[in-house]
Amino acid sequence: MLIRRLFLVGLGLVYAVAFVSLWVQIHGLVGPHGIVPAQTLLDVVDARLGAARLWRLPTLAWVTGASDGALDVLCGGGTIAATLLALGVATPLAAIAAWVLYLSLYQLGQEFLSFQWDILLLEAGFLAIFATPLAWTPRSPRWRSAPDPLIVWLLILLIAKLMFLSGVVKLSSGDPTWRDLTALSYHYETTCLPTWTGWYMHALPLWFHKASAAMMFAIELLLPFAAFGPRRLRLVSAAAFVGLMVFIAATGNYGFFNLLAIVLCLPLFDDSMLRHAAKRRGRDRQPDGTGGARALDHAGASVTAADRAATWPRLVTLPVAIVILLLTPMPLVRAMRLHVGLPDALVQLYELQEPFHLVNGYGLFANMTTERPEIVVEGSDDGDTWRTYEFRWKPGDPLRRPEFVQPHMPRLDWQMWFAALGSPRSSRWFLAFCERLLEGAPPVLALLRTNPFPTAPPRYLRATLYDYHFTTPDERRATGAWWTRRPLRPYIPTLMLAPDGRGLRAAPSATVGGAP
Repeated sequence: MLIRRLFLVGLGLVYAVAFVSLWVQIHGLVGPHGIVPAQTLLDVVDARLGAARLWRLPTLAWVTGASDGALDVLCGGGTIAATLLALGVATPLAAIAAWVLYLSLYQLGQEFLSFQWDILLLEAGFLAIFATPLAWTPRSPRWRSAPDPLIVWLLILLIAKLMFLSGVVKLSSGDPTWRDLTALSYHYETTCLPTWTGWYMHALPLWFHKASAAMMFAIELLLPFAAFGPRRLRLVSAAAFVGLMVFIAATGNYGFFNLLAIVLCLPLFDDSMLRHAAKRRGRDRQPDGTGGARALDHAGASVTAADRAATWPRLVTLPVAIVILLLTPMPLVRAMRLHVGLPDALVQLYELQEPFHLVNGYGLFANMTTERPEIVVEGSDDGDTWRTYEFRWKPGDPLRRPEFVQPHMPRLDWQMWFAALGSPRSSRWFLAFCERLLEGAPPVLALLRTNPFPTAPPRYLRATLYDYHFTTPDERRATGAWWTRRPLRPYIPTLMLAPDGRGLRAAPSATVGGAP
């Protein structure tokens, strides 16, 4: 089945992007000399939970440890598994390995792997295991078999759930900007990692933003039901979901989320649609998995005994489907804020599976931020002259154009956006980040665009909160700047390393000066 083949190729590519993207930054995030070392997490969980740690924090790091080398092995192994999945080699084992390895890294990532697309990849990856053919080479005739319809239906349920909950949470949150359809007039300016296309979108008139919001609600709240309807409605919903994801990807940076969501739309299509498209191009015959040529499969083609032997048995897929269907109401009830008493056994089962993220709730952009605070981090040798640490992707220098970075996911830059919306207490990793800068930790400095102290780390560090806004077209023509900014207040006091080199302390006020 070609749709199944495309889906697994696409998912393999998403996995590969996710693993490689994390690999190039994982030492600075959770390595031994990173911001929040994963080994510290393992030690704390082991001391508190004992044997229960294996269920509460499922990760292969209990065997490998969390050294830089071990993290490289997990990321490298995941990249290999993702590549095999995309190539169609040993697909069942590749899908299992990719899921286990990403789950292992997810558990180690702490705040830096706390995004909804991470758990979406885990949920999709788990279902994809049972969508694989029991084939070991891409030329195997077993690729002609159809996946269990139960698993296909669960994959459709997943994309429908993602879309529907994304619409529900916007309304159930009570955010007035979603209710009066003005949210998108703020969105492009205040999104986590803006793009230069977002600058142009922000300049469009209010009526356009309201119309866009209304269209988005129609897609997210109505078309998920069409995904379970007749073929024509199903294709309409698929086209609308893909269109929405392309539009989001064209105006913002959301890592591999948009690519993953598009891959999840593939089960809404069928082989007969591809066959029709091929006939229109005069290519009614395509190479099959055995290297010969055959007509494309029709949806609903008869299933032979050999085909059934090439798919996961119903004895396996049926219990998986039952558990997922039993648990799916939980995130729906929570997102809709319904006061419905679910059975205690169901609640306990949902909590039991949470460490594995087999079923999740989603809520993209539930509350629209209407202002853009940004943290500017500076260091100094003497407390008087301050130099700025520039980040790779988040806004900093007002003259620097906002760039595209997806499908790469720069996790420190993303977390800086969340940190700016709260306080250092709500982002416990931020002070650890400051400590690493004062230590001059190479893996952490490698996450930044510039290191203003290349020979030795600074003595003092401070962080100031600024208010950022896109420039108007007139301002940009006059100055060339993409942003305007003004200082709001100190985010943290001026810090220095403690005398023993362990931990931070506030610098004496008499020794530091200068203004942001």
